Amino acid sequence: MPEPATDTARPQRKISTKSVIIWALVALIGATGWGVLALSRGEEISAAWLLAAALGSYAIAYRFYSKFIANRVLKVDKKRATPAERLDNGVDFHPTDRRVLFGHHFAAVAGAGPLVGPVLAAQMGYLPGTIWIVAGVIFAGAVQDMVVLFFSTRRNGKSLGQMARDEIGPFGGAAALVAVFAIMIILLAVLALVIVNALAHSPWGVFSIAMTIPIALFMGVYLRILRPGRVTEVSVLGVALLLLAIVSGRWVAESSWAEAFTLAPSSLVIWMVAYGFLASVLPVWMLLAPRDYLSTFMKIGTIVLLALGVVIAMPTMKMDAVTEFATSGAGPVFAGSMFPFVFITIACGALSGFHALVSSGTTPKMVQKETQVRLIGYGSMLTESFVAIMAVICACILEPGLYFAVNSPAGVLGPTLESASEAVKNFGFSIDPATLAQAAKDVGEPSITSKTGGAPTFALGMSEIFSAVIGGAGMKAFWYHFAIMFEALFILTTVDAGTRVGRFMLQDTLGNIYKPLKRVSWWPGVWLTSAIVVGGWGYFLWVGVHDPLGGINQLFPLFGIANQLLAAVALAVCTTLLIKSGRLKWAWVTGIPLLWDVAVTLTASWQKVFSDDVKVGFFAQRKAYQDALDSGAESFGTAKTRDAMETIVTNATVDGVLSALFAVLIIIVLADATRVCVKAIRNPGTAELKEAEYVESKIVAPAGLWPTAEEKAELAAAGASDSDGTSGGTPVAAGKP
Repeated sequence: MPEPATDTARPQRKISTKSVIIWALVALIGATGWGVLALSRGEEISAAWLLAAALGSYAIAYRFYSKFIANRVLKVDKKRATPAERLDNGVDFHPTDRRVLFGHHFAAVAGAGPLVGPVLAAQMGYLPGTIWIVAGVIFAGAVQDMVVLFFSTRRNGKSLGQMARDEIGPFGGAAALVAVFAIMIILLAVLALVIVNALAHSPWGVFSIAMTIPIALFMGVYLRILRPGRVTEVSVLGVALLLLAIVSGRWVAESSWAEAFTLAPSSLVIWMVAYGFLASVLPVWMLLAPRDYLSTFMKIGTIVLLALGVVIAMPTMKMDAVTEFATSGAGPVFAGSMFPFVFITIACGALSGFHALVSSGTTPKMVQKETQVRLIGYGSMLTESFVAIMAVICACILEPGLYFAVNSPAGVLGPTLESASEAVKNFGFSIDPATLAQAAKDVGEPSITSKTGGAPTFALGMSEIFSAVIGGAGMKAFWYHFAIMFEALFILTTVDAGTRVGRFMLQDTLGNIYKPLKRVSWWPGVWLTSAIVVGGWGYFLWVGVHDPLGGINQLFPLFGIANQLLAAVALAVCTTLLIKSGRLKWAWVTGIPLLWDVAVTLTASWQKVFSDDVKVGFFAQRKAYQDALDSGAESFGTAKTRDAMETIVTNATVDGVLSALFAVLIIIVLADATRVCVKAIRNPGTAELKEAEYVESKIVAPAGLWPTAEEKAELAAAGASDSDGTSGGTPVAAGKP
């Protein structure tokens, strides 16, 4: 459809001299940071320059680029009622204060990725990861999240897979539905495994995180029943109770209660599955939204304090800007060259397909106003990207020898500190056994070698920064274990929201066969689909906990590629909808990121399937282990028994087949989307959109965190005050517009 004539006639607000000066200074700070990073030649530089480069870039991007997309490309309409207002049922559809919803959305999308991926990618140096995290989020990740949220909001909160089916067609849509749901189960199981590993045998972490559930229930009841709409009050109470839970967790760990909260991995799986089911079926205002909002204070607060710690302590980057592993592809942490594997390893901090599921899952059913998609979609993703930058800093302020000793697998380092020291020396770095022993003692761990996965390295870096500001070396153990608990809390909010999103997705899919299931709040469908989703990821998690080579451990290598393939589906749907809705001249906004993501993911998929390198290619790995079995070997590579060798053969086969299958499904989606786009360009009048009907909104609410002068006037005219979250004298946050 052509742009309305009123767009060109819209009065332009004059930019003040003060505003010009402020944004010029912001740009100068960011440019200076990038300049220092670009011009450094081997010398150590302060981590503060990474902060300057990232924060300056984020500020410019949000102020100008996101505003351009919201107003010119999407044309958000504050007068149009959202599905939360039109379909409010107090269960899934529920108009939610933008501040609470920002917290929920950020908590739901910010999982293991921004903490773990950048740490692993640091083996190639701090510069490649930093560039991708900042540029990727500005032009791809945040754009995807905001645009998907907008289009889903216009379609009654439909899931990504269902939007693909409706807008692209049954064939490509069916491929998208299958791929999206299968990838979703894998992602949830992987995230849950990280939590189990972090909380197992940790009474402090288990107690503190368990207490967030009753605190969230209290906040939900307080905000909806006791004091409707009083966001500030409930925030203060919630944060105070959260801090008390964290402090009490240490007391519990040192008391006679410790045994009750010391859970084995299998027990944690059972509790997590039960919690995931409850979070999926209970009304969203009761548990999910307030718990995610609560955890956001912990997440953002800790990251902000970490950034302040960097400014105060001024640690230097010990890792090279670019290491030799970027070109050789023979890194001990993961194999493969910088392109495409840095862009696959760093997922959630720059571009993540999982985010598109949340942006078309819980969040669009809770948005008060279309104008808020900029804050919630683009703003949340920028915040997560900042988390990823902090992860890069935490990894790269460590001595490289220590970094590689922590992140290299046991099969590479050997059984002793001496063998680990020798292995690190072969990588081109040095660390003596005494230093490794002291590093473990400092954080209260028996050993820190081969603590793979990224999370322990992030905790080490965090303990270095915080102890330099508060407490000195004697506090390293406290800060290390605080960081481990923080990471578990960070990730758990993604699992509970993801389960609910999976339920929506499955209801949309099965609703094509049995119509009542499309009613997302129909209780029989809610309980059935929730059970299927938690049963799916719970099964892979349970098997993985009991078998180091089974369950989700078998599918873990697919995590990065699957997540980025999901982003390709999301960007393809967004580009198709822009073209079908008459926005062809703006299709580059999602089209360029789509082309980049397709190039990265399909290249990675090709290499994982067809590479002859045993460390990279699944089928090459399968052949190597099968040949060893055929020769009668009793052990080979990382496998110490013939049974383990046979399991690795099976795992490599499954991973190779699934990797190829996912790539084929994505190609089908892209081909069908291209067909639809070409048809819409040639015959614009034939393009049919599945948008919900237009209904005028009665809700008055600001678009950003702080209301503008114009929005304050609108609130005053409606008899509302943004400080208590009410509109026209009626509590908006309570879902009663």
